[in-house]
Amino acid sequence: MGTLYIVATPIGNREDLSPRAKRILESVSVVLCEDTRHTGLLIKNRLLSFYEETEDKRIPEIIELFKTSDVALVSDAGTPLISDPGFRLVRECIKRKIPVVSIPGPSAVLAALTSSGLPPDKFLFLGFFDKKNISYIQKEFTTIFYCAPHKLLRNLTDLKDAVGDIDIVLARELTKMHEELWRGKISEALEYFKTPQGEFVLLFRCA
Repeated sequence: MGTLYIVATPIGNREDLSPRAKRILESVSVVLCEDTRHTGLLIKNRLLSFYEETEDKRIPEIIELFKTSDVALVSDAGTPLISDPGFRLVRECIKRKIPVVSIPGPSAVLAALTSSGLPPDKFLFLGFFDKKNISYIQKEFTTIFYCAPHKLLRNLTDLKDAVGDIDIVLARELTKMHEELWRGKISEALEYFKTPQGEFVLLFRCA
């Protein structure tokens, strides 16, 4: 019986791939990934496309692989399953008593949180920003959202309408050449990021 390895990969800087992660990726028979072209820059093993729209369809095929092989699951960047596909596969493996092993490593959520200056004692990660998720914000928790660049200004406007012009942190392009940690009011962010570029992590704590 093979093992499913959940392998964290760099969110930008390739040097962040751990020796253990590299060894696992080189040893397994198949690596499941969202984009074979992207992951192919990191590893040359047999790559099998595995993304949200194909997850349910691919699971029976993948389960067959465990009869003879170990399999690794990666996302395009960071820790798999965190706003990425894989949960249903993990649940099916557990159901079938296929071992599941996490190989920890880079995470945009934790990288942003630990460098934000916001209290890390209690935090709430709500995935990609959705106006409906604003209702889950709790005052004693640092709240974290992912924001796509083309939606950032709308996301910030929706947040400002809901909670006021609060202080926020925006972490952009973490671990990459143009990494930026920006701090200020939502109104200031709307002025500063007039043409957003790169992937954003939004963090704040309501008083």
